[in-house]
Amino acid sequence: MPVGVLDLFRVGIGPSSSHTVGPMRAAWRFAVGLEAAGQLGEVAEVTVELFGSLAATARGHGSDRAVILGLAGHAPEAVDPAAIEPLLSAVREEGLLRLLGKRAVPFRESRHLKLDQRPLPYHPNGIRFTASTAGGAPVAQRTFYSVGGGFVVEEGEPLGGQSPREPRIPYEFHSGAELLALCRAHGLPVSTLMLKNEAARRPEDEVRAGLRRLWEVMQDCVRRGCATAGTLPGGLGARRRAPALFQALRDHPEQGMSDPLTVMDWVSLYALAVSEENAAGGRVVTAPTNGAAGVVPAVLHYYRRFVPGASDAGVLQMLLTAGAIGILVKENASISGAEVGCQGEVGTACSMAAAALAEAMGANPDQVANAAEIAMEHNLGLTCDPVAGLVQVPCIERNAMAAVKAIQAARLALRGEGQGLISLDKVIWTMRETGRDMRTKYKETAAGGLALESPVPAVSVGLAEC
Repeated sequence: MPVGVLDLFRVGIGPSSSHTVGPMRAAWRFAVGLEAAGQLGEVAEVTVELFGSLAATARGHGSDRAVILGLAGHAPEAVDPAAIEPLLSAVREEGLLRLLGKRAVPFRESRHLKLDQRPLPYHPNGIRFTASTAGGAPVAQRTFYSVGGGFVVEEGEPLGGQSPREPRIPYEFHSGAELLALCRAHGLPVSTLMLKNEAARRPEDEVRAGLRRLWEVMQDCVRRGCATAGTLPGGLGARRRAPALFQALRDHPEQGMSDPLTVMDWVSLYALAVSEENAAGGRVVTAPTNGAAGVVPAVLHYYRRFVPGASDAGVLQMLLTAGAIGILVKENASISGAEVGCQGEVGTACSMAAAALAEAMGANPDQVANAAEIAMEHNLGLTCDPVAGLVQVPCIERNAMAAVKAIQAARLALRGEGQGLISLDKVIWTMRETGRDMRTKYKETAAGGLALESPVPAVSVGLAEC
């Protein structure tokens, strides 16, 4: 397997894993590489070029901010969201960027940040960093690709694959069929198999602590989203809806007695709260991306509050199961909206959440895979067409809809025997092929679909038809 569960789920900042978190990590790697090579003192200028989808929605997705923060030495999992604006303001007012907080170089976005909507051959999300001396001689140039979910690869590296230095895991699988065969052969549920694989990478206590940390961040994100009112940044004027919905549900509990579907309102609330925090640049867990970050937390909250017998141990079980599905999609298709559309983001999150809930509610591995298949099947063809290039419309509501769909998929799977006509592998393959057939304007470029209905210009350069 190319990644583990604790690689797939990562703490970062909004609004986009591929367009914010990924470029930030790439910029950080470039700056750290300069220092490691003893080149930092030679650098007098740094130029950043964003290509393809990164260029098309650069400012709406925060890619411009991300590269500044990364070059300055800030990692997405560690930066304080409250400190971001002062950090950026200082760079923009002074026209100086301190690489890793040490080496000051001039940085004016009009000159040093270039946007080119032509994609590089390797992946739609390309980013190139060039460092030069005062005389213009090159110091270093490196090209990276943000391949979805905050993952970054450098040009020449494989898009996936296990490092030779990675410890060998006991239950290696590369398809849903292989995963199910291992579960049957060893009499293990999906979550236990995944835990044993994770424990081969790091001590089991660290694995459990890492999973608990993810759950804590998700809960904190929901709490912040429910408590923070106002308008989301970017110019659309979209208002946060989670606080008003939370107040209505909290202040009128009697509605739940007369309308059993009030439970779904709570599920929508959880998803909205996380997605609105993400849109505002807050701290979220990529699950498996930022644009889909509300789905898995919403279903986890649903489980913890409304499923009889739910426990924190069950939450960890769900994260492990969800991770297995996300890993399968990442390895065999894509979780990048720029590559396959939103079916790879929200569709994958829905599939992960459905599988996770099914196992926590007693499903066997075949039913777990069936739940994942049902959820993905009914997200096929989902486009990524963010209005004004922002991760707001239709992204926020899309998370709420997918969370509800994941619960339904889990319940359908639990009512069956796990033997659908379409296998999980086939639906993942179909998603990949559908993404390949999808026109570029529907893949995170803000150049087609609902994005054309924007009441304000896209928050980027002028967008050409793709």
